[in-house]
Amino acid sequence: MPSQVSIREVGPRDGLQNEDVVPTDAKVRLLDSLSRNGVGRIEAVSFVHPKAIPQMADASEVWAAAARAEGVRYSALVPNSKGAERALAAGFTEIEVVVSASNTHNLKNVNRSTDESLDDIAGLIDLLHTAGATAEVIVSTSFGCPYEGDVDPKRVHAIVDRVLADGADRISFGDTTGMATPRRVLEVVDPVLQRHAGTPLLLHFHNTRGTALANILTALQLGVTEYDAAIGGLGGCPYAPGATGNVATEEVVHMLEDMGIDTGIDLAALIESAKLAQEIVGRELPSGVLKAGPRI
Repeated sequence: MPSQVSIREVGPRDGLQNEDVVPTDAKVRLLDSLSRNGVGRIEAVSFVHPKAIPQMADASEVWAAAARAEGVRYSALVPNSKGAERALAAGFTEIEVVVSASNTHNLKNVNRSTDESLDDIAGLIDLLHTAGATAEVIVSTSFGCPYEGDVDPKRVHAIVDRVLADGADRISFGDTTGMATPRRVLEVVDPVLQRHAGTPLLLHFHNTRGTALANILTALQLGVTEYDAAIGGLGGCPYAPGATGNVATEEVVHMLEDMGIDTGIDLAALIESAKLAQEIVGRELPSGVLKAGPRI
């Protein structure tokens, strides 16, 4: 087991994009709260067309108003080169771009085929590197698709080979539908670790079927040390019917701390952030730690 793990908080972007539109000032309050609890990385906003994801229409305003904490790495998600140009103009130096392993999901998500997205990503990587920014490629539906069902791990591996050859700095595997299980994690992740040793790798699990923590445990045993999580278990995907939220950040921190794995995060402060998130979205969030509190 690793002795230390890095968690990227994705509640402000992935979490809020699946809720009713949240006022800009409330988004800033949540972002600032998360910046103060020891989280080392935060996915702050996404620069997408407002007609596609109206919940992120105020990305520039949120980022301009946020109190950025020293030592916290902030990133932005973009769907294409135009979004990347907006993110760069806003001052981001860590950019994420997404492509789906499932062609059907990619068409619904960004209105182009997987191959077309990969061609665009190749140019986008050059654009980001020229501007002094890094490019993280998120392979969505890596463990299954709501439209096509099972996704062949070899298809995921081929996408990874392609984007790394094109210069991607980091890789992330997205469990968009919550279909991942420990077996699927082994089949997708282990060959990539063997083939591309040293490449930064992050895993993003949804908890639709209750397997997220088991999947993280499996990945820890493989040596993976970077994970996405969302405060309170916020999240979902507008183009993955039935997919529920991400694994809750406080649940991940609770488990890792009890295992003696350091996250650098203040769990009590994190729970307060989760309460704020619950207040902002106006509904009970699914996190068990939020409901029960930290262990006594």
